[in-house]
Amino acid sequence: MPQPRAWQKMLSGRRLDLLDPTPVDIEIEDIAHGLSFVARWNGQTLGDFPYSVAEHSLLVERLYARLTPRAPAKWRLAALLHDGPEYVIGDMISPVKNAVGPGYDSLDQRLAAAIHIRFGLPAVIPAAIKKQIKRADKISAWMEATEIAGFSVVEADRFFGKPDRAMIEGLALTLRPPVETRAAYLARHATLMAELG
Repeated sequence: MPQPRAWQKMLSGRRLDLLDPTPVDIEIEDIAHGLSFVARWNGQTLGDFPYSVAEHSLLVERLYARLTPRAPAKWRLAALLHDGPEYVIGDMISPVKNAVGPGYDSLDQRLAAAIHIRFGLPAVIPAAIKKQIKRADKISAWMEATEIAGFSVVEADRFFGKPDRAMIEGLALTLRPPVETRAAYLARHATLMAELG
């Protein structure tokens, strides 16, 4: 009996094996395109456009830079790429991830390692850096929950933690067509890669 197909053909022409991903099959254009079309919150958000994982990633990178202003470009890049695997596996809301179990995490970790290596990062991000990125991610989730996903402030505080108001001062969520989000994601990636030298 033949093995079921475990690879996906990318628009770049690459064939990404989801069970054994390699850095040579990772292209930033594929990531930016995929993430720009993947909706956060299962699409249950206000507005004329879905709030994409690419848009969320741009916000998380900005929040991470606010939390750690002296962070080098490589860790800001790690923040931008923190949900990179979702370009092929989609954005599962936490309740679904919990129901799926450890298989999802294993797949996510393999893809993340290949993405990190492709762009010059360590396969596994150091725990202290990952913790700060997660902190930025929770602040972003709080903003999204209260501004576009229908959560009250009390609910968002309970599920995501109450953010320091200074961290979100002057920031707003952006809802725009995927093509614009894709361009912004690619531009930010290029800037951070240039800073890496």
